[in-house]
Amino acid sequence: MSEAKRIVVLSAGLRIPSSTRLLADRLAEATARELEALGEKPQVNTLEVREYARAALNHLLVGFPSGEFREVLDEVSAADGLIVVTPTFAGTYSSLIKMFIDVLDEEALVGKPVLIAASGGTGRHSLMLEHAMRPMFTYLRAAVMPTAVFAAPEDWGAGNTAEGTLRRRLDRAAGELSAEVHRRDPAKAFDPFADAPDFDALIARELGD
Repeated sequence: MSEAKRIVVLSAGLRIPSSTRLLADRLAEATARELEALGEKPQVNTLEVREYARAALNHLLVGFPSGEFREVLDEVSAADGLIVVTPTFAGTYSSLIKMFIDVLDEEALVGKPVLIAASGGTGRHSLMLEHAMRPMFTYLRAAVMPTAVFAAPEDWGAGNTAEGTLRRRLDRAAGELSAEVHRRDPAKAFDPFADAPDFDALIARELGD
């Protein structure tokens, strides 16, 4: 089995337990299962963003992170894939998740597979993922998975139609993230010239060397 694939989950809920953390855990479990099915060894770590709120604010104010917070940011930057789950406030993502993303290194998310998800008090806010979350990560040049997952209170009833729909969406999103993480060669994932011709070889051939 190859080296473990590292998945970092960012959960921006305000309380424990919370529907945001519940959704994050479900996505983490589904992604681990999918990676195992692909022959990978998953290493999943969930970070509660609220626990780093003060450190992130200090980073914004002084311009550099504390030693412990630097390790957290490095872990996110080094992850093979990222799952980001936020509660919905005033029709958009949490300011906690925005502040955390703002203090990441400028190139931290370039090319990184990212699965976006959100919890909310009503399904009417589900398009927040497409209107707010996806554009933010696209701007940061992350590889955002096609399927985003939104969970409202009515989606959690065991055995009902809504819960079954949510489960299928969870599995599809986790499958997309796992497939993308599985197929990527970490040594080549961010090389913009990976598919460029070998110009030295072409010149040598033309010159008859």
